[in-house]
Amino acid sequence: MKRTTYPDYPDHCGWNAMLPRRQPRPTAKGALQVKYAVVGAGFTGLAAARQLAEIDPRADIIVIEATTVGEGSSGRNSGFLSPADIAGSIDANAVQKNVARNRYVGEAFDDLVRLAKEHRIDCDLIACGRIKAAATTGGEASVRDLQKVCDALAVPYQLLNREQLCTWTGADYYKLGIFTEVGHLVQPAALIRGLADALPSGVMLHENSPVISLRKQGSKWLLETPEAQITTDTVIMAANSWVKSFGYLRDRLVTIYTYAAITEVIAPSDQGQLGSLPSWGVLPAHRLGTTLRRVGSDRLLVRSLYAYERGVSPEYAQVALLDRFHRRYPGLAHVGFEHVWGGTTALTMNGAPYWGRIDEGLYASAGCNGSGIVKGTALGKRLADFACGRAVDQDLLSAYGTANRIAPEPLRTVGFHVISAWEGRKAGLES
Repeated sequence: MKRTTYPDYPDHCGWNAMLPRRQPRPTAKGALQVKYAVVGAGFTGLAAARQLAEIDPRADIIVIEATTVGEGSSGRNSGFLSPADIAGSIDANAVQKNVARNRYVGEAFDDLVRLAKEHRIDCDLIACGRIKAAATTGGEASVRDLQKVCDALAVPYQLLNREQLCTWTGADYYKLGIFTEVGHLVQPAALIRGLADALPSGVMLHENSPVISLRKQGSKWLLETPEAQITTDTVIMAANSWVKSFGYLRDRLVTIYTYAAITEVIAPSDQGQLGSLPSWGVLPAHRLGTTLRRVGSDRLLVRSLYAYERGVSPEYAQVALLDRFHRRYPGLAHVGFEHVWGGTTALTMNGAPYWGRIDEGLYASAGCNGSGIVKGTALGKRLADFACGRAVDQDLLSAYGTANRIAPEPLRTVGFHVISAWEGRKAGLES
C-alpha cells in the first residue's frame, strides 16, 4: 500500500535546535534483506529494536526513520516522564489496573535511566516531582479527584494553595495545585538522540528514509523507501498515528497536532519571576489546558493548542502560545519565544493504546495518548517479545486495555470539533 504522508514537519524542533549539530545516519539504499524491520526511531521503535537484539543477537535488524532522530515526534514533546502512572479513578478495578500498569511503567523508566547512565547521555534528567494546577473551579475539582487517586494508591502528595503555587512557579495564576514527588523532567530530543546512538551494534539505523510502500510478498514483507527496497520476515510499526498511512487502524486512531514554545533567554533581572524552585513542571487540570515547565535557569516552555489531523499555521501557533504565556506571566510580557514548533500524537477513543499483531508478521504499537516516553518504551519492549513468539503477560493486556473503534468519517470529524469546542469552553482559563 502506497504511503501518501508522513510526519514531515514544516518547523524545526526547539529541543533539537538547542543541541549541538548531529550527523544523521545514512539513508537506506539498495536491496536489503533483514529478519526484522522497525519503522520509526522514536521511543517505541528503539525499545523494540533493543529488545529484538537482546532476544535474537545474530539477527539482522533495521530501524527506518522518516526524518532525522530528534526532529520526529519523540523529540517534540514536553519532556515529562515518571516511574509511576497516577491516573484513573478510585474504583477498585481502576486502582488494580493502575498498580499492574505501574509494573511496566517502572521497568521502562528504570531501563531509560540505566541506558542514560551507561551511555552517558546528557539529557538533563531531573527528579523534581510534578504539579497539577487549576485556574478554574472545574479545575479544582479535577485536582481533588487526583488527590483521591493518590490516597487510593498510597502516593504521598502536597496540596498547594495560590500563594504556594506562586512561590514555587512564579505564576500568580492558579487557585489550587497538587504536588507529587513522582515525576521527572528531561530534554527529550537529547534523550532520543542518545538512545539512537546507543543502539546495539547489530541494529542498523537509517534516517531520512520514509517508508512509502508496504506490502506482502509471499511469506515476506516488502518495504520501499525512496532509495531502498527492504525485504523482511517481521515488521514492527512504531510510527504511532502514521500507521494509518498504510491503511491500518484508521478506525482506532486520530492524529492530534499540539504546539510548544520555549522562550528566549530571560534576563537575570527577570529570573526571580520564574519561581523559587530550580526545576518544576506544571500539568493542566483540564486535558485541553496548558502545560508549563522551567527549562534550565532562564527559560520557560509552554505547550498548548490542539488541532485535528492537520496543523495550524506557525503564525497562529505563535500568537496563541504567547497569549497563554503572558496571561500566566504578565510581568514577562516583553519576553518572546526563541523556538515554536508542532508535533503529533495519536489519541484513541477510550485512552487505551492499540498493541499487538495486525497481520501475519506485522505488529504495531500506536495510540500513546500523549505519554509516549515511558509508555512507548514499555510497550515497544513487550511488542518485540510478542513478535519473537514469547508469551504475552495477561497483566499487560488487562492493565492497558485496547483501543476501541471510533466513528467513521464524516461523523468523526464533526464529533471531534463539537467535543473540542465544548471542552474548550469548559477549559476556560485552563487553556
